Amino acid sequence: MEVGSQADHDAWQGVSDAFNSACPAREVLEHITSRWGTLILAALGGGPRRFSELHARIGGISEKMLSQTLRTLVRDGLVERTVEPATPPRVSYALTPLGQGLTESLQQFLDWIRQHTVEVVTAQRHFDRRPR
Repeated sequence: MEVGSQADHDAWQGVSDAFNSACPAREVLEHITSRWGTLILAALGGGPRRFSELHARIGGISEKMLSQTLRTLVRDGLVERTVEPATPPRVSYALTPLGQGLTESLQQFLDWIRQHTVEVVTAQRHFDRRPR
């Protein structure tokens, strides 16, 4: 008897539809749109970075969460991990061609957020002041 995502994965019919709970697109959506996934992908949009550079660039992320999210994005084929032979080994992360294509669209999303944050915060404050 199969349980969880394996059973759902086997039920998938090969048509990508994030609205279908059995579709792997739902999992991909979660990986990309998670707070850390989005920020890591955006940080790598500027070129390859080492783990410590990513950690310094992304405020508030723990090393454990950075490591877990990078592992997920590597598994998804969006990020590649390169180990350079040195002592100690130098590990860097870069976008794959698949990840580069995604990050172009993701950058538009982040640009929208940058341009409209003031409006959203104003709307939130207006909403929070309303009588209940």
